Amino acid sequence: METTAEAPSTVAGLNLAALVPWLQPRLPGFEADVDVQRIDGGQSNPSWILRGADQAWVLRAKPAPKAALMPSAHAIEREYTVMQALQNSDVPVPRMRVLCEDESVIGVAFYVMDFVEGRILRDATLPGVPTTERAAHYLEASRVLAALHRVDWQAVGLQDFGRADGYFGRLIHRWTKQYRQGCNTEVDGPAGGAQYPIAAMEQLAAWLPAHIPAGADDRAHTCITHGDFRLENMIFHPTEPRVVAVLDWELSTLGHPLSDLAYNCLAWHMPKGILRGYADQDLAALGIPSELDYVRHYCAQTNGQRGLDSSAVLRDWPFYLAFNLFRLAAILHGIGVRERAGTASSASAHEISAMAEPVAQWGWAIAQGKAPTY
Repeated sequence: METTAEAPSTVAGLNLAALVPWLQPRLPGFEADVDVQRIDGGQSNPSWILRGADQAWVLRAKPAPKAALMPSAHAIEREYTVMQALQNSDVPVPRMRVLCEDESVIGVAFYVMDFVEGRILRDATLPGVPTTERAAHYLEASRVLAALHRVDWQAVGLQDFGRADGYFGRLIHRWTKQYRQGCNTEVDGPAGGAQYPIAAMEQLAAWLPAHIPAGADDRAHTCITHGDFRLENMIFHPTEPRVVAVLDWELSTLGHPLSDLAYNCLAWHMPKGILRGYADQDLAALGIPSELDYVRHYCAQTNGQRGLDSSAVLRDWPFYLAFNLFRLAAILHGIGVRERAGTASSASAHEISAMAEPVAQWGWAIAQGKAPTY
């Protein structure tokens, strides 16, 4: 078993002394002699790989007890619920094993799922993929997103997973409230103080509710939305341009498909220095499809459901992009709050949270028509 300088009962920050006896009767094949590896890269819920002799699993946990977190934040229970519901759908997800909401076990709620072998492509320009194969990886992601939006959310038992109407109005209110709460919350962590306010966030908070496209909040558009759908949150087959698992469902809900699609397209609008965007790069030379081709491919995969043809999508595209940049900036701002409180799950939290202001400013520029949208 892997050891560290921590207490013998704790490995890589995980309390094995408490975890092992709880998991053994609930997870077939799980033994006490496991190797533990903390997974780097996530900004929200910490995760570990548990490797046994013949099997491997991933444990994903909240970063702190419920009482120390903002309401509805770090919703690993929702992750477990939606992935369990999608087990037999056209959307590839890991097999869910067990959910523990009892914080007395290891101090926080957690769940365990099967480990899935494959590639996680963290750089959206795909430097490790041959240029001639990059478009296929992108179009596969588009196909999987469309497959998600085609799932009958009622048939898979997600009737209570969220409200079936009013998505944009509700989310604009939620993220405005959470952003402002972060601005006004004094924290007791290493840095202390409250997170700084951002002028563009207040401008977007006023503009967005007045510009929700007609009918966009109607029930007819409702589908399962991932909330953070991007290449980095998928596992691709080791050698093929095929998605074998979609991860990180913390922000999933019942919502509007174009919220997911526009979020997935943000990299086409962000320069390289802001969250790995590539708006300032030669996409043809990189072998990456244009945003318009990507959107058209997605629309073709939806089979015309919910009126999703490319002309209808692009008519209100600036709103969907501005909405997602507002939401993303609120999330990044929240990472800054957690970093100041000492509860952020990643060492890069400070660097990532610093992107909140330029992301919000870019969203406001799009809302004002001062930035290209496609």
